[in-house]
Amino acid sequence: MKRFNRRTVAIGAIVIGIPALVVAWWLVSPLFLDSEVNEAFPVQAAAVETEGESTTTTLGSNDTTTSSTPATSTSEAAGPNALLGGEFRDADANHHGTGTATIYQLDDGSTLLRFEDFEVTNGPDLHVYLVPHDSPTASADLDGYVDLGSLKGNIGDQNYEIPDGIDASEFGSVVIYCVPFHVFFSIAPLS
Repeated sequence: MKRFNRRTVAIGAIVIGIPALVVAWWLVSPLFLDSEVNEAFPVQAAAVETEGESTTTTLGSNDTTTSSTPATSTSEAAGPNALLGGEFRDADANHHGTGTATIYQLDDGSTLLRFEDFEVTNGPDLHVYLVPHDSPTASADLDGYVDLGSLKGNIGDQNYEIPDGIDASEFGSVVIYCVPFHVFFSIAPLS
């Protein structure tokens, strides 16, 4: 039987230990670290300026001043139209979520998913899914989902662009999903 010297054992422990620590940190750190995001809602308003009026003011016996005060009025476009919305709920006893999810159609015709007052249990590699099923509970219920990308933060208001050509009315829920472990973290049924 071959004997290993201490140096070989130490090198082996480092080669195995460092990657194991990195993976452990990646898996465990989201459980006690929060990531907060607070994105503004992308409002598009058009301002229209109207012509100013001239006024004449008499200051004294022979002094007159003419001034022009620009009068402006702002007219806003129709604004974003809320198409669907719902409240986040817990996926199970260990994965909690609160806040609202709303799909808006913007003035330019694009669609946007917005989270407000949002908070969810943090986890590794969480993604935002639009799912046709209105109350998914298993991975099989995700058929036909659209992945809007990684969750920007587990706390706060945030926006997700919905790709062109996606009909929002075909989706029944928004799901916060842990990709590596195939676990639901929170679900917002849309109506």
